[in-house]
Amino acid sequence: MTQPFSVRVTDPAWRSEAQAWLVAACEADGRVVTGPVEQPRVRPWSTQLVVPTDAGRVWFKANVAGATHEPAVHRVLSRLAPAEVLPPLAVDAERGWMAMPDHGAVLGDDHDPSEQEWSDVLRGAARLQRKAVAHHDALAAAGLPECPPATVPDRLDRLVATFEALEPAHPTHVDADLAAQLRAARPLVVDAAARLADGPVPATFQHGDAHPWNVFVEGGRLRLFDFGDAQWAHAVEVLMVPYGIVRQGGTLDWPSVVEGYRLEWELSHAELDELMAAAALTHPVNRALTWWTSLLEASPAELAEYGDAPLWHLKNVLEPWP
Repeated sequence: MTQPFSVRVTDPAWRSEAQAWLVAACEADGRVVTGPVEQPRVRPWSTQLVVPTDAGRVWFKANVAGATHEPAVHRVLSRLAPAEVLPPLAVDAERGWMAMPDHGAVLGDDHDPSEQEWSDVLRGAARLQRKAVAHHDALAAAGLPECPPATVPDRLDRLVATFEALEPAHPTHVDADLAAQLRAARPLVVDAAARLADGPVPATFQHGDAHPWNVFVEGGRLRLFDFGDAQWAHAVEVLMVPYGIVRQGGTLDWPSVVEGYRLEWELSHAELDELMAAAALTHPVNRALTWWTSLLEASPAELAEYGDAPLWHLKNVLEPWP
């Protein structure tokens, strides 16, 4: 049986190999390592190392197999849109490893982001999307998962079948009643996917987790990072996670938050509302896939903590909009 990711990446042999790669990446960039490598975070889906150098800290990230595309995708995006994405220091695309200079605090670190800050983040996400539209092949070659609208109904079928086949004790298990409900919702998903495919905004790079805590502020510019959840999907799906965060917080005005995104894509309010209503049916399927693949290497304890997430997202196809 394969070891859980969190066990594998804390093994001394793996740590030694990763640390050696990180130190070599720093030295190749002309940096002098000035202290020990530490491992401040281990999650079921990723881990980070950090090392001090004479030119500032350098971070290392490794992901589970389902997200090993992140470093290569990050590198492609930094070349396509350097104003929105800072370049990595080094990438090992085969192993899914990346080294990145420390760019300081993120936007949401020391205060609650304002409506304008949220709007700026989402406008930046839209700028990145618009630049990526014509570069599907480069992003696909980097491993970005393919989840455009036309693929969503069949993905729903596969996920329901996969989750239904799990042992009843598994936190992602779908029982017969819920499976029937999800299958009954398929025509709605088919219709939503068609509306998105025929709409005024295309499929493109979809960050997957765009919010002020995944944005650096450098030189007065907002720079997106953390692309482990990214997909090639309908552009407006990027708004679903922010909408959920803002709605849960209950203190910000969503139309003000989304205004920057709307303006960047040159959409009317009615067009954006229609696209979001359709994306509210396709995004749960794509988001469930992200969570499912991120937990394929989880330990039993980690599954107990996070294993209901794929099902929680998939069940959102049964929820009315908004």
